[in-house]
Amino acid sequence: MSERDKTKWDAKYRERRKLLDRMEPARFVREFYPLAPGNRAIDLACGGGRNAIFLAQKGFEVDAVDISSVAIEALKAKAAGLAVHPLCADLDSFEPKAGVYDLALMINFLDRGLLRRMAEAIGPGGVIVVETYMKHPENEKAGNPDFLLNPGELRDFFGERFETLAYEEFWNGDEESYRMRKQGIAVKKSADV
Repeated sequence: MSERDKTKWDAKYRERRKLLDRMEPARFVREFYPLAPGNRAIDLACGGGRNAIFLAQKGFEVDAVDISSVAIEALKAKAAGLAVHPLCADLDSFEPKAGVYDLALMINFLDRGLLRRMAEAIGPGGVIVVETYMKHPENEKAGNPDFLLNPGELRDFFGERFETLAYEEFWNGDEESYRMRKQGIAVKKSADV
């Protein structure tokens, strides 16, 4: 991401403060976090931190990364006293530490290169959860096709080093302001890696 992207996201969070409100964690996060073999997590493109806070409340130590300093500052205030470590970073070049996380999340964001780096950040037996938007003719918002999954893409993304725990294509919930088709996946890294 560029400085232009950072400016865009900072403006979006300033103008739409509701995005920083406390919201329910993503469904795939709620369903699959218990399968993580330990309590170290990373939430990439964390935004307002709803998933990071949820995980910290469940006993995880969470690195929460986003390009928006506005979102990161809001998260720092909301997560005071919790084991959440907010970090403002450019996700195009961000390199999570290899093999140290038990759980990695990417929710409502797509960066295929970052997905590959997430796979390396997870230790043996670790879980990756991704839930984000996809191309669909009935989407109410066109969106940038570079940041929309193709049908079945997440299902085919992770190689044989990962076991697919769940994969689903579904419509987003009422908490979002427009109807979009999404994909969700939870995968577990082989313990032999």
